[in-house]
Amino acid sequence: MGGGEGERERWARAWLSAVGEPGDGFMYRLVAQEGAVGAVEAVRRGCVPDGLGISERRLDGWRMRVAAADPDAAMFICEQVGGRLLCPGDLEWPSTLGHLREAAPIALWVRGGPDLRQICLRSVSVVGARLASPYGERVAQELGAEMAEQGWTVVSGAALGIDAAAHRGCLAAEGLTVAVLANGIDLAYPPRNSGLLAEIAARGLIVSEWPPGTHPTRPRFLVRNRVIAALTTGTVVVEADLRSGALNTANHARSLGRHLMAYPGNVTSLMSRGCHDLLRSTPPARLVTNSTEVIEEVGRIGEGLTRPDRPTYPRDTLDPDSRQVLEAVPATGGGATPMEIATAASVDLITARSRLSLLHAMNFIERTRTGWRLRKAPPGHPQP
Repeated sequence: MGGGEGERERWARAWLSAVGEPGDGFMYRLVAQEGAVGAVEAVRRGCVPDGLGISERRLDGWRMRVAAADPDAAMFICEQVGGRLLCPGDLEWPSTLGHLREAAPIALWVRGGPDLRQICLRSVSVVGARLASPYGERVAQELGAEMAEQGWTVVSGAALGIDAAAHRGCLAAEGLTVAVLANGIDLAYPPRNSGLLAEIAARGLIVSEWPPGTHPTRPRFLVRNRVIAALTTGTVVVEADLRSGALNTANHARSLGRHLMAYPGNVTSLMSRGCHDLLRSTPPARLVTNSTEVIEEVGRIGEGLTRPDRPTYPRDTLDPDSRQVLEAVPATGGGATPMEIATAASVDLITARSRLSLLHAMNFIERTRTGWRLRKAPPGHPQP
């Protein structure tokens, strides 16, 4: 272990990322007290300072991995795949990871071009079920694309189902996306997403706490979820069953004080039970149905308040008297006289006549031989 102090610290954190498991508060406290280089020496000697609560059993577990730890090989592979090792104190290190306190990462292996800290300043995580329904995948893909179009980074876990759909939607809209993995940045898991992960590496970022060559395990998926939640300003659960790992990410988001949102689904769908449970919990997740509502939650004050897609009709522009007169015009039969309409609308005859002329000019009504009636809309068109 040569080089300057900064390089020795970086080498030590690469070593520790292979010896300890991410999220280990005991390892965090050891590094905080001794520094990364001192922590390496303490583990190698098998002698850690008192007062940190580190048991012999835990220390023995670390030491069993010492022989297999090869930070030089890990950093070489990292460079070969276009990656880099980030450490706390680096300009690219996201300060929001500090909110994890003793569960904060020791280091991050990152693959891709963008600056992790910069692109996560305006980011949201989109997570959900692996066995997603067509509804869930469509919603996640649309949400990923729409968030990208508004300049937001989409963060997820690159799993099958909702995660992959959110990443693909973001990439389709030429946006930035971050995949946080439970394995090394050089491995494609699940294999079916190898093409997706290659595209993310080329245009976005792949992030992991585990050194290259590390394979995923079931507990590691849950451990990495805290990083997904901590990197972003809010988490959206699109679809999840009651035992979905996405709910673990939601719980981390809630404990970190991040915005927590959930999409509603069909009440008969097992894949929406987790979302509905979040919406009923205390405090409840925020119900969202589109990107505008998500941005309204996580964006700056006033951002996302414009609500698109709210249908308007010509009658919405009418003044109160005109709407009242229109309601009094019959839809069928030979029509009604101005006096009959005035009486039904509770307006005077002069007001009725003037509003009838206006409504006729706007194609709401038509004249018959005996009075006025509503104009029939063409087939397939709503009444104006």
